[in-house]
Amino acid sequence: MGMVNGLTGTRAIIHSKLSICCGWMSKDEGEGISVSYGRKNRCVAAVLQAAPLPMRSTQVQNSINVVANCTIRSHDAIWIPADEIKKLRLVTAIKTPYLPDGRFDLEAYDSLVHLQIEGGVEGLIVGGTTGEGQLMSWDEHIMLIAHTVNCFGDRIKVIGNTGSNSTREAIHATEQGFAVGMHAALHINPYYGKTSFDGLLVHLKSVLSMGPTIVYNVPGRTGQDIPPHVIEKLVESPNFVGVKECMGNERVKEYTGQGISVWSGNDDECHDARWDHGAQGVISVTSNLVPHLMHKLLFKGKNQHLNKILLPLFEWLFTEPNPIGLNTALAQLGYIRPVFRLPYVPLGLEKRQVFVEIVRNIGREHFVGDQDVQVLEDDKFLLIGRY
Repeated sequence: MGMVNGLTGTRAIIHSKLSICCGWMSKDEGEGISVSYGRKNRCVAAVLQAAPLPMRSTQVQNSINVVANCTIRSHDAIWIPADEIKKLRLVTAIKTPYLPDGRFDLEAYDSLVHLQIEGGVEGLIVGGTTGEGQLMSWDEHIMLIAHTVNCFGDRIKVIGNTGSNSTREAIHATEQGFAVGMHAALHINPYYGKTSFDGLLVHLKSVLSMGPTIVYNVPGRTGQDIPPHVIEKLVESPNFVGVKECMGNERVKEYTGQGISVWSGNDDECHDARWDHGAQGVISVTSNLVPHLMHKLLFKGKNQHLNKILLPLFEWLFTEPNPIGLNTALAQLGYIRPVFRLPYVPLGLEKRQVFVEIVRNIGREHFVGDQDVQVLEDDKFLLIGRY
């Protein structure tokens, strides 16, 4: 920490933490913390926000030595323009599996990502709500983004959920995410401690300068809708990719009518959003389970028959808040260990029995994994509050 001796009028810029005292202040030009010593040597400090670091280097070196069973490689993560992200049609909000001690099960994670790629999925949301980013430390979060880029970044687009209700955290996490090679960021509006629409606009613009960005509107979780008049003010940014929209297909239609790229955030509406309302595609939970079928639904033309077949699965997955249903389903399929980070707990026995019937009706061969689907007894699930 820098030291400043108390001569009247002496000022210094200190870029580390500083205790703030009461007194009068004289303004200083520059970035960092402006410290002034005035009458009776009383000091004050004013925080002057530095501009976000634009992660625009043409390449970011990433290397990895030993990571589960993924293909080990060292490669250059090339900067991806926003227009490349706009081309994505099927994006999976990928599940994060756990070991019995609560750490990430990277072997199961890598296997699930492989199946997404084989199933025609074009992008992944890493550490989103489905991936339980809200239950991760930022160190875990950025590590998982880096791991995904290093193992799969040349075969699938990696979109890191680096949003936060704290602008400071969103800026820092997004800088780190692009530094480790993610191709785009997903940003939510500040939740719980909601801000005004003017504040929301400033919050989103604070991260747009760093790289391609999808804005996520899910009022059911944030308690605040991001209205079109806010989105329309972001379109001028070259890094604005589009919107993941959960407010229904009327909103989707409003955006596509203006040429704004939009992905449905609702699996049960994505078929109509794509084929009737011009949506680019979907950011999907269900594709964790049936990637091939979701690819068919989004790429092979209108198919109300397939949509109707999948509707019971869509409804079952969201009988309780996501990702409870998905976590339960993947455990029943034997694809992940039945480990839950609290506060999530598995669906009840009756709903697990319903899932077995849904799998049999759709066909076990369409789901990930090769084990027979099981109901699983309650005592098979491990719930972890400390990890």
